[in-house]
Amino acid sequence: MTASTTRRSAAGRRHTALAATAAAAASLLLLSACGDQTDAAIAKREAQKNRNVNAPLFKKLPKAVQDKGFLQVGSDITYKPVEFRTNGKVVGIDPDLAAAMEKELGIKLNFNNATFDTLMGGLKSKRYDISMSAMTDTKERQQGIDSSTGKKIGEGVDFVDYLNVGVSLYTQKGKTQGIDGWETLCGKTIAVQRGTVSHDLAKDKSKKCESNDAEAIAIEAFDNDSEAQTRLRTGGVDAVSSDYPVAAYAVKVSGGGKDFQMVGGAPLKAAPYGIAVPKSQKQLRDALQAALENTIKNGSYAKVLKKWDVKDAAVEEVKINGG
Repeated sequence: MTASTTRRSAAGRRHTALAATAAAAASLLLLSACGDQTDAAIAKREAQKNRNVNAPLFKKLPKAVQDKGFLQVGSDITYKPVEFRTNGKVVGIDPDLAAAMEKELGIKLNFNNATFDTLMGGLKSKRYDISMSAMTDTKERQQGIDSSTGKKIGEGVDFVDYLNVGVSLYTQKGKTQGIDGWETLCGKTIAVQRGTVSHDLAKDKSKKCESNDAEAIAIEAFDNDSEAQTRLRTGGVDAVSSDYPVAAYAVKVSGGGKDFQMVGGAPLKAAPYGIAVPKSQKQLRDALQAALENTIKNGSYAKVLKKWDVKDAAVEEVKINGG
């Protein structure tokens, strides 16, 4: 190989290296211009874009939340009319109330779908900042106690209470099979959503049946209320129990109102829904309480409840741990 050939080869290598460096630089510039396109990054950019430092309660938020510009909200988005999806969009009572609170706080509340029985764990692992998911404020949840076993499973949460609801029963329309309340469920089969107050109530009532020498209630627990409704619609169970707003909505809309009927009279165990906040986040808890209080004062709270036909569930006072 001649010297000139060697020089040409070296020059070629330098040219190739320079071209590769230029290409890499161009790629970096392109990525920088486009930004991270992951869902989390997009949500963060949208939150920053919508952040309003002049909102009435922005300065009441913890500094870390102010800087972030959003809260990750854990929610079971299958619970009509409290939260559900329509054409991919999260809608319902909770999302509408959250939107009203956003205007007071100046940040975004991002709803993340999960099964109900995993929400408390998601708060513990910090996957979610808060949970807003038709969650009943109970002493057990406040203390981090599993209601089924009585065992301590976490530090518990504080609740910011925002609706007052009870538990209802419904059956197939025209096929009540004599069910007119919980006392007539002995020996029958009921569907519930796993980990809910309805689930706990069904267990308690079943034990009462057995203590009275009657047949136990057969309980089928599902990941979400929609599955429980499907089970009833197809005749697989005799009744479903769920929170009153959910039961009333199902009776009203399923099959154009022809699938189900409410039984058992007034809802049982009236108790508040609460926004669950880790006990370590008292400043955030208090900011959320103030935001809800503002929505009541400015009328947006009443508008949401009227829209979803749950005016009777309104609270007069936003309490902390009122359950």
